[in-house]
Amino acid sequence: MTKGATRLEDLARLAGVSISTASRALNDSPAVNTRTKQLIWKLAREMDYPFRRYMPAGPIGAEGTIAIVVPRPQGREGRLSDPFFLELLAGVGEAARERGCDLMISHVAPTSFEDLSAAMTTSRADGVIFLGQSWLHTAFNRLAETEGRFVVWGAQLPDQAYCSVGSDNPLGARRATLHLARLGRKRIVFLGDTEAPEAMQRHRGYLDAVEQFGLGVDPELIVPAHFEVESAEASVDSLIQRGVKFDGVVAASDLIALGAIRALQHAGLSTPRDVSVIGYDDVPFARYSRPALSTISQDTAKAGRLMVSKLLDASGQGASRSERVPTDLIIRESCGG
Repeated sequence: MTKGATRLEDLARLAGVSISTASRALNDSPAVNTRTKQLIWKLAREMDYPFRRYMPAGPIGAEGTIAIVVPRPQGREGRLSDPFFLELLAGVGEAARERGCDLMISHVAPTSFEDLSAAMTTSRADGVIFLGQSWLHTAFNRLAETEGRFVVWGAQLPDQAYCSVGSDNPLGARRATLHLARLGRKRIVFLGDTEAPEAMQRHRGYLDAVEQFGLGVDPELIVPAHFEVESAEASVDSLIQRGVKFDGVVAASDLIALGAIRALQHAGLSTPRDVSVIGYDDVPFARYSRPALSTISQDTAKAGRLMVSKLLDASGQGASRSERVPTDLIIRESCGG
């Protein structure tokens, strides 16, 4: 059968279903089960079937469609309300608009390889950007064996077979920690998750810096906190109540840093006089907080352009090369110099 000449009847015959079922599947009807939809969309792509004419009415003239899929929350991943993710989403959206593409956000929240596969095979989009890896590194590697139409925002990990775009997490955290050490801070807390992929790399950068500066690693200064203001505030409050002495905080995100500053203020401690604080992300509120937050910036506009271009310009011969966007240390009031 010649590609490009496929008819709806041909799709139905290849899938072993009726023509009406094939049509309903292309229209994403709830009357058709997921497995059948996956098969028909797969056949439609393989046979260059012009299935876009079956899509619901929408913006006219789009060159393509990109789907945003967010894995189930682990650490920060999955929280679209996180200010950093809103910035990242804006970066992807602007890049997609420059390329004449529509952008849609999926309700799907994958937790397994099967979920990732379903997100790919039932999507009407030309490609998928997964915002976050969660704990799905192995599943993404498996998906890459048969799919090349996806890019992941997140850390670059050992033995990675898929394309990811993320920041240089170890370098960013190391720069933040070394800056506080050079200001004379001796007891620097790392505040944040140490297991999720990106936060784990930031933790590693912190450890490298304290060892490089000869401060030694004190387990008491490694303080868990979720990517939420309230969680960070509670963690620092507990640290203060236990009488642990510290004069610096390197936070795994700006939200965490803000929570730390709130806890310090409630305890009657001054930032930066008593405790210097540096965040990570440089979200918009960082410059407007009081004190203005020193932080590590990530170039979300560049990240968006990289993810969109790698998705749309891939040759189809395996995954595109993963890339790191640069980070920069932004000095404001919260670290004191």
